[in-house]
Amino acid sequence: MSADRLIAGRYRLTDPIGTGAMGVVWRATDVRLRRTVAVKQLLLTPGLTRSQAVEARMRAMREGRIAARLHHPNAVTVFDVAEEDGQPWLVMEYVDAVSLAQLMREKGRLSPVEVGRIGAKVAEALAAAHKAGIVHRDVKPANILVADDGTVKITDFGISRATGDVTVTSTGFLAGTPAYLSPEVARGENPEPASDVFALGSTLYAAVEGKPPFGEGDNPLAVLHSVARAQVPWPAHAAALAPVLMDLLAAEAEDRPTMVQAAERLQAVAEGRAPAAPIQPTKVLPAANEAAAVAASGAPTTVLSTSRTGAPSNASDATVHVDMGKGAAGTAPDVPPVGPGTGKTAGGQRNPRQLVLIAAGVVAALVLATVIGIAVSSRDNGTTQAVGGSTVTTPVSPPQTSAPDNLGPADGGNSQPTREGQAGATRAPTSAPTTTTPPPSSSAAPTTPPKPTTPPPSTTPFGPAQPASVTSFVQSYYGMLPGNVSGAWSMLSPGYQSATGGYGSYSAFWNSISSVSVGAVTPNGENRAVVALTYVSKNGQVSSENRWIQVDSSTGRLLITASGV
Repeated sequence: MSADRLIAGRYRLTDPIGTGAMGVVWRATDVRLRRTVAVKQLLLTPGLTRSQAVEARMRAMREGRIAARLHHPNAVTVFDVAEEDGQPWLVMEYVDAVSLAQLMREKGRLSPVEVGRIGAKVAEALAAAHKAGIVHRDVKPANILVADDGTVKITDFGISRATGDVTVTSTGFLAGTPAYLSPEVARGENPEPASDVFALGSTLYAAVEGKPPFGEGDNPLAVLHSVARAQVPWPAHAAALAPVLMDLLAAEAEDRPTMVQAAERLQAVAEGRAPAAPIQPTKVLPAANEAAAVAASGAPTTVLSTSRTGAPSNASDATVHVDMGKGAAGTAPDVPPVGPGTGKTAGGQRNPRQLVLIAAGVVAALVLATVIGIAVSSRDNGTTQAVGGSTVTTPVSPPQTSAPDNLGPADGGNSQPTREGQAGATRAPTSAPTTTTPPPSSSAAPTTPPKPTTPPPSTTPFGPAQPASVTSFVQSYYGMLPGNVSGAWSMLSPGYQSATGGYGSYSAFWNSISSVSVGAVTPNGENRAVVALTYVSKNGQVSSENRWIQVDSSTGRLLITASGV
């Protein structure tokens, strides 16, 4: 391709200003309007058949027209989509700027405040795109432009889908780097707005840490595998930006903030304010769990008898009524009730074979619910042993717990730090009468009592955090204090937030501290570390302590669940 070439009879190329997996970007002159534009020659994925190439060109034209609908000061405007020699060309606003990728190569790690400012601008543009029904699909440093005057713009909306970028084709070709993909896209799912949120988090993580959360290895498929696992190490250099990044990088799409929320929190970091705490999503338990909870409460469950005569009926209309405790009628899952005790469906009488199968299924479900209830009760009150077909529950003493603290000296900075087991600790009774829980009633169940079943241990997709991640997390936590109390507060688990006495108590303590110095952080077991701390209170008192910190990594985001001295 040579300079001075006229594209679509209107755009005269001058010099190339960028290249990538998707094509070459040229500075050009719009000879009709006499203005400078950027023209991108879109390169289609290698190995396409003739029909696939035609489809890709049509898709590129369509995606370009969709992107042209977006008008935002932080998004590069698309002016035109042209075709020359069978290849699609994208005509865009020319921005005299360098990419964030180039800025990172020149300056190395950027400051959290600068990254927050860039991220907030990009998030605002992406929020506008999402409102218009446009998903970017390829947020990464190379697609973010940063000008000397502070202007920030994101480019290439929808082009990744148009050209097959960062996807494995039928020929096994992988274009571009997958380091900034979201886990769901890495697993082959369709990108959604939440995928852009994750990709923005990965981009900003790379800007502040010097590398993306999953690395940029020579083997793109290995990186793709790491992305799909979604185990993000806690950022060591992000300071107040760290909890915001980890929220953007939540493994599950529904756990991530919206792009509007992301923009607000990033702007707070850029302005030196404490970012708002993330909104915890409300999770609704499935009906099966509700049934198990009723069974666990000890309410008796009885299966009512039904008529076994009559003409066959539609199995999908079958309804079984169950006496749940004191007369409340229940139905089989996902089946609408007809009326209590009728023994009939909307379409006629029951099929005997259907009744047998339904009764067996209900009995099995009730037995399972009862066993789960017993297991839950035994987990809360003691250990469970099987003795002669019965379940015997023996209470045991829970470990002694210390009074809640605020991850600092409980006396507000005195020279004698508190210790576990002081005022406020509680103990459970060391003994209690042994109770025997009989097996479920056998009147409507098989003659052989079911064997007690111990539910399998709960599993999570995330294992223990690496000691280095725990160390960085602890350092980042105390690095936010006492200046950013709300940011540090968001790094505590909900349970531990309650244990500290709530935000008022927590902030009151840290408002009494002038400074805290972090010494050595020593890993001390799984998801646990001991940190040497020195506090200076506002009244001039100095105190030191070695405090252990327990964190949880089961959700893919580190949170403090306990601490003590």
